[in-house]
Amino acid sequence: MILCKVFLTMPLNLHPPQAINIYVLSTGKTFTAWCNSHLRKAGTQIENIEEDFRDGLKLMLLLEVISGERLAKPERGKMRVHKISNVNKALDFIASKGVKLVSIGAEEIVDGNAKMTLGMIWTIILRFAIQDISVEETSAKEGLLLWCQRKTAPYKNVNIQNFHISWKDGLGFCALIHRHRPELIDYGKLRKDDPMTNLNTAFDVAEKYLDIPKMLDAEDIVGTARPDEKAIMTYVSSFYHAFSGAQKAETAANRICKVLAVNQENEQLMEDYEKLASDLLEWIRRTIPWLENRMPENTMQAMQQKLEDFRDYRRLHKPPKVQEKCQLEINFNTLQTKLRLSNRPAFMPSEGKMVSDINNAWGNLEGAEKGYEEWLLNEIRRLERLDHLAEKFRQKAAIHEAWTEGKEDMLQKRDYETASLSEIKALLKKHEAFESDLAAHQDRVEQIAAIAQELNELDYYDSPSVNARCQRICDQWDALGALTQKRSERTEKLLETIDQLYLEFAKRAAPFNNWMEGAMEDLQDTFIVHTIEEIQGLSAAHEQFKATLPEADKERLAILGIHNEIAKIVQTYHVNIAGTNPYTTINPQEINAKWDKVRQLVPQRDQALIEEHARQQNNERLRRQFANQANVIGPWIQTKMEVSSTLTLPLPSSFSPLQHIRVGWEQLLTTIARTINEIENQILTRDAKGISQEQLNEFRASFNHFDRKRTGIMDPEDFKTCLISMGYNLGENEFSRIMSIVDPNRMGLVTFQAFIDFMSRETADTDTADQVMASFKVLAGDKNYILADELRRELPPDQAEYCIARMAPYTGPDGVPGALDYMSFSTALYGESDL
Repeated sequence: MILCKVFLTMPLNLHPPQAINIYVLSTGKTFTAWCNSHLRKAGTQIENIEEDFRDGLKLMLLLEVISGERLAKPERGKMRVHKISNVNKALDFIASKGVKLVSIGAEEIVDGNAKMTLGMIWTIILRFAIQDISVEETSAKEGLLLWCQRKTAPYKNVNIQNFHISWKDGLGFCALIHRHRPELIDYGKLRKDDPMTNLNTAFDVAEKYLDIPKMLDAEDIVGTARPDEKAIMTYVSSFYHAFSGAQKAETAANRICKVLAVNQENEQLMEDYEKLASDLLEWIRRTIPWLENRMPENTMQAMQQKLEDFRDYRRLHKPPKVQEKCQLEINFNTLQTKLRLSNRPAFMPSEGKMVSDINNAWGNLEGAEKGYEEWLLNEIRRLERLDHLAEKFRQKAAIHEAWTEGKEDMLQKRDYETASLSEIKALLKKHEAFESDLAAHQDRVEQIAAIAQELNELDYYDSPSVNARCQRICDQWDALGALTQKRSERTEKLLETIDQLYLEFAKRAAPFNNWMEGAMEDLQDTFIVHTIEEIQGLSAAHEQFKATLPEADKERLAILGIHNEIAKIVQTYHVNIAGTNPYTTINPQEINAKWDKVRQLVPQRDQALIEEHARQQNNERLRRQFANQANVIGPWIQTKMEVSSTLTLPLPSSFSPLQHIRVGWEQLLTTIARTINEIENQILTRDAKGISQEQLNEFRASFNHFDRKRTGIMDPEDFKTCLISMGYNLGENEFSRIMSIVDPNRMGLVTFQAFIDFMSRETADTDTADQVMASFKVLAGDKNYILADELRRELPPDQAEYCIARMAPYTGPDGVPGALDYMSFSTALYGESDL
């Protein structure tokens, strides 16, 4: 319905007379020509628009011509009452067509009121010449403007934005004519700076060849700053109706464009899916071997880098792929929904790129990922242990090598061959002391060999150098033993008892000195622990060591007592003894210094163990905090997953708590995304099918009522009952037909999406292959084939070329060279895609 209101912006007697006259002249000329273009069909015309309609007779005749209907019999009298009656009959007829007349009365028309008369004629033009013009469901004015814009779009220097100044240069009128009848105007010779020629050319050609009367003079347009909008609209509407046959082709082209756009969009979605699936599968293919590679590195730094790379994978590289996988499934579901809504067959991805294939590949990725971090941590602990052992080996080896320095040269001396008896005795006692010292170092050599063996068993990367050094130490140890035995055997027959005090001192000082060196080494030994139990074990061992200190102190005092006894004897008997104890290099000062060092190291070891114990307690507290938070977030994730979807994936029992939470979180995000996508697809279905929200709510309520198990699925019997409740009269054959639609794979179930799709098809219309075929037939001029030039003329360039590239040659007997088969193409649009 058009509501036409004719208002005067100021009282009529306040309008400048010149302005009123210009309005009446420009609009009146156009309206007069328009009226005469119809009245001449009845063999009459008007000369003056405000005078010739005053008696209502020609007004009624005009309405009969343009409507094709008969009005009430007119009054033939000449009196004013007769004229008012006739005009009222015309106005009543206009009102019966849904037009509400405001401020237009029969008396004003009878009195020859120019503004009112022109307003009435404009109302008639709007209703009978413009109202039916609608492009893409726009209003009449907008539809006419859009039609003009589309028709003139390819033309240079034409830019139609309104119904006044856009037409002043005349190129718009010429472009409309040339677009539909290019043989009538040589458009290439027109110039934008010559509007008079352009307008006169267009008006003359229109009147001569298109039966469109000249409704305006070129001067009316060029000489006015803003041409009258109603006059231009009226004139342009005549061009629209003159080309109504071409409009039929445009409607057909619009339908084809719409269908082609759907196919092009769907094909793009398919290409996007294929590319995204290929990229994701390729990433999974590259990533799985990396996760399955459990070849350890030789150094701690390299293994730490592996761990950092894995954490970057978890934190940076995998999350976007989780989103891509979710988006891929959403794209697939959305595409399938769009295909169903446009009556296209379901999309079948390339082999190996189904959603199930992606899920299987992702499962393999998760399987490869499982345990990788645990393996990395175990390897790092192993390398920590190896580095600790290797450092311990180096320390012990260095101490032993320092002790052995010069010992071989000493044992190889032949000083006993030229010595006196007393000197031999001294040499023998000194050698006995050395043998005691040598025996004390036996345990150190065995420790070095044991550490080397453990490094070999743990596959230490630098084992060859460790083994070589260990072998040198053992070989040297064997050589020292052999030399000691040889020196002892050659001197023992010459030896006699010598000062027992010196000998006793040397014998007891050497092992005690060795014990102190070992104690200092143990007290300074580094340690690596990972649990409370391990640090408690070290603390217990340290306490046991401290318990031995009193007895050690007694031994120290006893050894120092021997030295004091020697000093007492020397002082008492005035014995002349030059130099130090000949049987040992150890002296009381050295024993006291090392004892003080041991006593100093004990509290330092205490502090180190206390600090490590506190650190492990803090670690234990953090572990418990993690466990508590994990116990909270885990059930929360499970609850949210159950809310989002009734379908949950069981987690493997072997997952770690952290991995359990991570996988649960990823599944929750995926489930939420799937639910959102399902709702979006339902909205897409609703909008594409043109069903209302009320209908969609009704469908949902019906489905939920008969979904008795609340699983989101109906069995066939419940579905049949649901259809009957909605008014379907179902026989066995009809129900089988419907089941083949909603359950094409014969699974014995009906999903909510399948139910919605079926009900949407039942309540809405969609384009079909036959409709598209009929549209092509219009563009082809009712031929059974179409030519490339015809497609390029009627369709946008990209869609024209899309059709030309895909249409097979027409092989019918009525074909011509270059004929294309639009029928098979139309069928293929709704068939399987070649993608």
